[in-house]
Amino acid sequence: MFVTDIRKEFYDVVVNQRVALFVSPDIDALCACKVLQALFHCDQVQYTLVPVAGWQDLGTAFMEHKEQYQYFVLINCGANVDLLETLQPEEDSVFFICDTHRPVDVVNVYNDTQIKLLIKQDDDLGVPSYDDIFRDDEEDEEGDGDDSGNESDGSAEPSGKRRRYDEALYLFYFQAALVMFELAWVMSKDTKDMLWWSVIGVTDQWVHDKIPHMKYVTDIATLQRHVSRHNHRNEDEENSLSIDCMRITFEYDLRLVLYQHWSLYESICNSCYTSCSFKLWSINGQKKLQEFLADMGLPLKQVRQKFNSMDMSIKENLREVIEESANKFSMKDIRVQTFAVNFGFKNRFLASDVVHAAAALLENVEKDEMPTDNFIKALDCLSRSNLERLHLGIDLAKKKLKAIQQTVASCICTNLILSQGPFLYCHLLEGTPDVKLFSKPLALTLLCKYLLKFSCVCVFCFIRSFFGRAFEKAAESTSSRTLHDHFDTSGKSLQHSIMGCDHTHISTRQPVEGRADQSFCNVCLL
Repeated sequence: MFVTDIRKEFYDVVVNQRVALFVSPDIDALCACKVLQALFHCDQVQYTLVPVAGWQDLGTAFMEHKEQYQYFVLINCGANVDLLETLQPEEDSVFFICDTHRPVDVVNVYNDTQIKLLIKQDDDLGVPSYDDIFRDDEEDEEGDGDDSGNESDGSAEPSGKRRRYDEALYLFYFQAALVMFELAWVMSKDTKDMLWWSVIGVTDQWVHDKIPHMKYVTDIATLQRHVSRHNHRNEDEENSLSIDCMRITFEYDLRLVLYQHWSLYESICNSCYTSCSFKLWSINGQKKLQEFLADMGLPLKQVRQKFNSMDMSIKENLREVIEESANKFSMKDIRVQTFAVNFGFKNRFLASDVVHAAAALLENVEKDEMPTDNFIKALDCLSRSNLERLHLGIDLAKKKLKAIQQTVASCICTNLILSQGPFLYCHLLEGTPDVKLFSKPLALTLLCKYLLKFSCVCVFCFIRSFFGRAFEKAAESTSSRTLHDHFDTSGKSLQHSIMGCDHTHISTRQPVEGRADQSFCNVCLL
């Protein structure tokens, strides 16, 4: 069931209990986790944090903790399956689910005892009525004989009725971090750190194309009001910057990835928006880039050195100069609404900088470390006390973006992007440089985003499509060996041998990109 009063029906329930916190490895979930951890520390709530990368991890984690805990909080996992059927918990176990994945399983929506959905319930959710979902099935009752069962427990699916739909097929976008911040705000316990984490969570959804642009603009406006409130509340004590102070500002900044921590030239070459606009994989694209730099009137020496080392006279008007030249080259959307944070005098980061850094740490493949270790490092980099780790994440993000750019250029130049009728298909062969990196969901998602924008002048993917369901049906019809272990249904793993098979079994209008990795490959369906 939907929780309408998150403080009364969620926080007041768990505040005096021991809680198991299961968190999916994505940036929005990390930010929501940080906010909730801060609240738990404030009220001395005992909890255990367990990263869960997929359904198998979630099942294992639940089995290990079900004897010690009655209350479970699931962040960005658990909403889009019948959770009680999946985990088979005891009747006294209660699950609080804050999950951005769609669609929400209808059984979770109508279970009013064990499943609590931490989702803001709007009037336009489009949830079908109970009678539209369940109905008496007299034929099944007659065929099953004594299949009547007990209807006294409202938490279970009513006996003698069947599911008319497997899921409530509706789209409702929100961010887990923003939900947790609003909980802190309602309780008057919100801090600037919590606000910054919610900003990062919202920005993550935009960076990885998980929400429509208009939803991003709406959330930015909501956060801007909170930022103004915090800055006004603390302006007396922050009239002069101190080394430990934190200040969040709303800005119109450039759609150039990590440009304040890179050289301007490298940022332009590795940003999806500019590299796609120029078509930098071609000779003509490289010429266009040189024309663009000449139009700005910036010396190449300045453009190719680190941003921090550029002349102050150039940096002062850099955004205006770039925007003016970008308009001449049909890049009218070079600016984007975002937030920046200043830690004292020296450290300044855009929200997207932190998203890329945390994602790079979360999916670091340079060292053979356990996923849990990477999870903790990514979580730590969100704290202002761990700026060294954040800078390490930024360095990893640069390598990741270069690898994506090089892979996209290689795929286009060697014609690896194939049209399979209703969708696009890209197969990265074994031995491809950086192929290990693209076995990770966030890196694969960014690669797909770049491929789509490079191969199609406009992006025609639909956010949160139902391609995952179509892929499952295709796997069934072809008796293919697949693994559906991702919380996001648009991500599948399949046996390497079927990557070269006929793909016409998939009937949908959505594009797809995939990759091969040893015996199994991950496929991102957008």
